[in-house]
Amino acid sequence: MTNDIRADLLSMKEEEYKKFHSALMPTIDSDSIIGIRVPVLRKYAKELYKNKSFEDFLTDLPHKYYEENNIHAFLVEQEKDYDILIERINEFLPYVDNWATCDMLSPKIFKKHKKELLSEIEKWLNSDKTYTIRFGIKCLMQHYLDEDFEVSFAQRVADVKSEEYYVNMMRAWYFATALSKQYEISVKFLENRSLDRWTHNKTISKACESYRISPDIKAYLKTLRY
Repeated sequence: MTNDIRADLLSMKEEEYKKFHSALMPTIDSDSIIGIRVPVLRKYAKELYKNKSFEDFLTDLPHKYYEENNIHAFLVEQEKDYDILIERINEFLPYVDNWATCDMLSPKIFKKHKKELLSEIEKWLNSDKTYTIRFGIKCLMQHYLDEDFEVSFAQRVADVKSEEYYVNMMRAWYFATALSKQYEISVKFLENRSLDRWTHNKTISKACESYRISPDIKAYLKTLRY
């Protein structure tokens, strides 16, 4: 089955898109990028899932191509059983080697299992794998910045210590989003300088790019740079 999926993916290749996308993925060997647009991959993954013709593929790790990792993510996120979903995510996350695959993995059923998900997020945040940590922060950003928000969640993201660019970029993205949804609490992390300098300043930059934050708040945030 893996060979069949790979053959299908290779048949969808767009050389010009490969060149374009390779430039966006500096951590990935360009030879491992086939060059397939995301909507095409999603459509193909839905067909595979519908036909239940992918089980062997999920166990054939690591994959050779970037697009195979994305297909893996798109297949896993369609799982309707929460326990099976978590098992498959935990099998896959150690092999995720780029920001795009990490960020594409977004199971819809997480919304129905927020209480149970928190314990998994804590495990991901304690990982030594860059994109596992990033995925944990992304889950807190996606699912716990509205009615389920707690100050302790923001504090947990602030407490993440990493030298990895793609971890700290997600931390900045988290706090920039928090500023648009939970301003009174999240701004304290900047006023108190609870973040490292790079993440602090990147948070302000990303917040100032957001259309969801008012000009007055943006002006104030700029005074908090250091």
